Amino acid sequence: MASKVLHAYYNDDDVLMLAVKKVKAAKHHIEEVYCPFPVHGLDKAMGLAPTRIAITSFIYGCIGLGVAVLMMNFIMIEDWPQDIGGKPSFSYIENMPAFVPIMFELTVFFAAHLMVITFYMRSRLWPFKKAENPDVRTTDDHFIMEIEIHDNENELKDLLADTGTVEINIVEKNLH
Repeated sequence: MASKVLHAYYNDDDVLMLAVKKVKAAKHHIEEVYCPFPVHGLDKAMGLAPTRIAITSFIYGCIGLGVAVLMMNFIMIEDWPQDIGGKPSFSYIENMPAFVPIMFELTVFFAAHLMVITFYMRSRLWPFKKAENPDVRTTDDHFIMEIEIHDNENELKDLLADTGTVEINIVEKNLH
């Protein structure tokens, strides 16, 4: 199944931001904006929901802290207790100040690595995945705003012509 979309090309990020605001003010839905670099404020201008990846990062950090505590308790207290520097291994609580650096490192390790994996899975960025950008110019110096057409092609073209677009194309987009 395919649908028609309109691609409006821009060569400046400030012009793109003004165009996005103008299109949203005219109550049109922007499917996607392809950019060669991150544009500050574009997500808010498009009306996208805020990300929840910080929540997952906190959860992953807590998992890392838990793994660190359990690992050190088992290794240093239960399985193979050692007298290191005159510090006896009677209980984990007595030796916890010596384990703080390890707890910190594993918290950061788990949060960072699991957050990257979560980001790739959420973004559907698999190894050897074919790129989804519709034009190679979006990796260099052009921005594309993609708007789905609902029998309003001329209205959209007129609206976008006043926004500083350098090119407007109608494309068949395959929905998979």
